[in-house]
Amino acid sequence: MTTSQQLEITFSSGRSGTGPATWGQQAVWDAVHRLAPTDAPRYNITTAAPLDPGLPLPVVLGALEQLLHLHDSLHTRLHPDADGRLRQTVDPAGRLAVHLRRADGGLDGATAAGAALHDELAALPFDCAGEWPIRVGLVEQDGAVRHISLVLSHTAVDGAGMGLLVADLTELSLGVPPAAIRDRRPALQPLEEAGFQTSPRGLRRDANARAHAVRKLRSGPPRLFPPAREDTAPPFPNAVLDSPALLRAVDLVAVGHRASGSSVLLAAVAAMTARLSGSPDAVLQVIVDNRFLPGLAHAVSVVAGDGLLHLADVDEEFGALVRRTHAATIATYRHAYFDKRLLDEEVARLTAEHGPLADRSCIVNDTRDLLPAAPATPAGGAAAGETLAEALTRTTLEWPREFEPRPGLTYALDVLRTADALRLALTADGSVLPRAAMERFLLGIEDLIVTEARSL
Repeated sequence: MTTSQQLEITFSSGRSGTGPATWGQQAVWDAVHRLAPTDAPRYNITTAAPLDPGLPLPVVLGALEQLLHLHDSLHTRLHPDADGRLRQTVDPAGRLAVHLRRADGGLDGATAAGAALHDELAALPFDCAGEWPIRVGLVEQDGAVRHISLVLSHTAVDGAGMGLLVADLTELSLGVPPAAIRDRRPALQPLEEAGFQTSPRGLRRDANARAHAVRKLRSGPPRLFPPAREDTAPPFPNAVLDSPALLRAVDLVAVGHRASGSSVLLAAVAAMTARLSGSPDAVLQVIVDNRFLPGLAHAVSVVAGDGLLHLADVDEEFGALVRRTHAATIATYRHAYFDKRLLDEEVARLTAEHGPLADRSCIVNDTRDLLPAAPATPAGGAAAGETLAEALTRTTLEWPREFEPRPGLTYALDVLRTADALRLALTADGSVLPRAAMERFLLGIEDLIVTEARSL
């Protein structure tokens, strides 16, 4: 049997202030508000885990209250001003709801109750102006918290931010003082980051990054795939490929060509984009984690930005393409920290004056090192001594759901890691990439990388 209760954490004496939103807050807020309301929760950043052994409820609640004092993003609200620009308000006090369920049935009962609670909390959109961007779910059993769920608005954190948040909460639960964490991992708070972005140095960085993006946009093809039919609004299917072989092959190819794993994946995505579109080039909008920038390494906020990667003439030997992609991504990553709304306005002006710029409708988001791994599949981990050919026999492709149409998107590819496979989750415009083409796209990425790994 499971019973439910809602608790509250009283928060007071926190930092406060108001100011412009950061580039990351504004970009995510704009993206979410373009979605259908039922689709908005897909942007939530979530994690959940069993606690074994469990922790006393007061210890967990106390750690959560300390977490609010460590990170302003957790008690920040966002609201547009009269000009439509977003502003952030950091509240010095308030209450955080904690959803508590008490479960019977041993570890399995706690796990089932935690999974159900997590799904409920993750399925709800956030009101960024009226509520704090964090939800907490706890499952208590036999006097101890056995499962925790964290659901955050993407306007507050990105994948790396969630990882940092989990690390901090773990330490706080073990009794590490907040001051020790703050001294060991100093980071800009969102208002401080916005202060840098509006400073002369920040404005120069923004201008340089947007100028780089415009140069790329002027050099790439204005359209990769044939246009979608305007008289139809088909659903956007979601295909999920789980590949145990890719989990190993990406690293083998990266080592063999002295490239990053992300470059290996981007090279394969570029090659398959060109094959399916018929274009010799590929233009990819890559989601980049910008924590290599000063003050942002340990920031619990939304820092990731868009980088534009244009690869010309990608129909070449795959190893050479991997090396060329690795070199090209360096500039892409370095210039992925800018005011996206200003870039969008500049692109609109240039398009009106000179015609279409490069296609920006193909998005890649590699979250392997940012988010906790998804649970293992029933097949379990790779068998000892399993070859890549044998691992390929365990590849699965599923079609879990369909999304509402998304204007301006050809496809979005998310790269994730499970305990025993690399997961490629592809959402695409069904009128441009029908299901057969989506399947060819995903299996083609796997084939390119695994074939290259077996040749090394």
